[in-house]
Amino acid sequence: MPRIVRFHQTGGPEVLQIEDLPSRQPGPDEVRIRVAALGLNRAEAMFRAGNYLEPPVLPARIGYEAAGVIDALGEGVEGLQPGDAVAVVPAFSMTAYGVYGEEAVVPARAVVKTPPELSAVEAASLWMQYMTAYGALIDIGELDTDDFVLIPAASSSVGIAAIQIARMMGATPIATTRTEEKKQALLDLGAAAVIVTEEENLVEEVRRLTDNRGARIVFDPVAGPYVENLASVTSPGGILFIYGALSLKATPFPLFKALANALSIRGYTVFEISLDDDRLARGVHFVKQGLAHGLLKPIIARTFPFEQIVDAHRYMESNEQIGKIVVTV
Repeated sequence: MPRIVRFHQTGGPEVLQIEDLPSRQPGPDEVRIRVAALGLNRAEAMFRAGNYLEPPVLPARIGYEAAGVIDALGEGVEGLQPGDAVAVVPAFSMTAYGVYGEEAVVPARAVVKTPPELSAVEAASLWMQYMTAYGALIDIGELDTDDFVLIPAASSSVGIAAIQIARMMGATPIATTRTEEKKQALLDLGAAAVIVTEEENLVEEVRRLTDNRGARIVFDPVAGPYVENLASVTSPGGILFIYGALSLKATPFPLFKALANALSIRGYTVFEISLDDDRLARGVHFVKQGLAHGLLKPIIARTFPFEQIVDAHRYMESNEQIGKIVVTV
């Protein structure tokens, strides 16, 4: 029987359990994957803790991203074959599917063939980060070469993906990080400038760096009270994307700043892209082109063996990482 990660109650990393469960057969329009690697995401930690967009149905499987090889097809699946190396795009609810385990059954539309030059570890790290950043910056934000992009919490995998995509498009990415510790790494990864928010004034620094224009796109995973400052540095007519809730504090709506500068302040998740077949296909093409030309490259912070899934989640919540955490199976 395959080993599968589930949790029977919400809580910290310690609630994750590795269990022997019967193998599942894929249903119509589903595939089964023999998993080689898992990519970890903050959304999964929030789901595990009961703080996500949807509550888990206990006992719950978990996980959006995996890479491996297809070993079974459900009825009606076309364009895929057993033996294909694939990676999973977050294009489903974790109340219905979860990929943490030695095997995973997922919708066929949520898998993408892995380019042969990528390892399973790299493939497992791709689709949440790049599709999330692509959707906001390219699909919705229509990023242009003369744009400034402000990227809070930029050392996350999605933050690094946003830096790379901004560079790919000729725009100027400005990263933020709380402490000096990650500043040089973010500069080395392509940020045009890094603002250390515990030491520098965000508003003054963004105005200086943009010649008082502000950032046309702000791409924020934190939310909470700091949104007021982010609205202050969004350029007139600009977009402030809030794609996460790491703060867990109430998020005010900066009404007068929005009115004065015609700001768009909107919630956003990757599912706007991944649940729409046409937008997903365009996103996959964009990312594959960036990978092929060496303009996009996943940064792996650390790998853990499957047996250390609890430790991997603890490390994710430590905020020490720069890039993606991957679990090998």
